[in-house]
Amino acid sequence: MFAVMKTGGKQYKVRSGDELRIEKLAATAGETVQFNDVLMIVGDDTVVGAPTIEGAAVQAEVVDVVKADKVISFVKRRRKHSSKRTRGHRQQLTLVRITEILASGADATGVKAAAGAGSVKDAPAAEAAEA
Repeated sequence: MFAVMKTGGKQYKVRSGDELRIEKLAATAGETVQFNDVLMIVGDDTVVGAPTIEGAAVQAEVVDVVKADKVISFVKRRRKHSSKRTRGHRQQLTLVRITEILASGADATGVKAAAGAGSVKDAPAAEAAEA
């Protein structure tokens, strides 16, 4: 059984036990998170969402927060002016291990939904928790 899920603007084909490096989530190591944007589930029968499957989810355990390899961008401008710039960037990633694929009943599990580290979705929830 495998599922196609969406997170961080990308789509991933996952099976139970897979480890993924995805865009940074607002979660720490050891937490269990749930991805609710499931686009397709293939098992005994195939279910395709329009665009997502209602009530389906993929649960994962956060293993660690890591950094990707450094990407160096070098820009050299016009000749005779010695204008150049070097910049480096290391994207922060979250390493997750897929534990379970739920075809239905994801609403009743009580597991925290996965959200990005600087997500707008987190802002109202954080304000409500403070009040």
